[in-house]
Amino acid sequence: MKHLIAALVLSLPLAACTTSGTVQTPPAAAVSSDAEVVAITALLEQQDEAWNRGDIDAFMDGYWRSPELRFASGGNVTRGWDETNARYHRVYATPDLMGRLVTSDYEIVLLSPDAAIAHGAWLLERVSDRPSGLYTLVLRKIDGEWLIVSDTTTSAD
Repeated sequence: MKHLIAALVLSLPLAACTTSGTVQTPPAAAVSSDAEVVAITALLEQQDEAWNRGDIDAFMDGYWRSPELRFASGGNVTRGWDETNARYHRVYATPDLMGRLVTSDYEIVLLSPDAAIAHGAWLLERVSDRPSGLYTLVLRKIDGEWLIVSDTTTSAD
């Protein structure tokens, strides 16, 4: 009897491991995830359009308007929406410095219904040069709207 109980106890963990391994995503969740990726992609495309119009303030609409916004680039961290906006205006003070922004290679990962990470590549087409690099954005859905709460942008140059 002891051997039968021991065999039963030892077999329970093994039985738990014999599931099919297939996780089914409910159709509503799949549609919702697709819709969120579309919404985040639209935000990124709106930022490109604003940049290419020379409108830094409209570009900044994609960022969380908070003193807790984090922007990291060139080995420096800027904190706060106002400070990040001022940095963009300072660094890209003229249309020639702004150039034409092209972003690509979007990889958007939903972490939860209100959190996502977006990876991508950026290129500035300017008369004098073509700086480029990669970015990683942390986004949160705040009051129903996806906003960038942290931006880490690196340069390949």
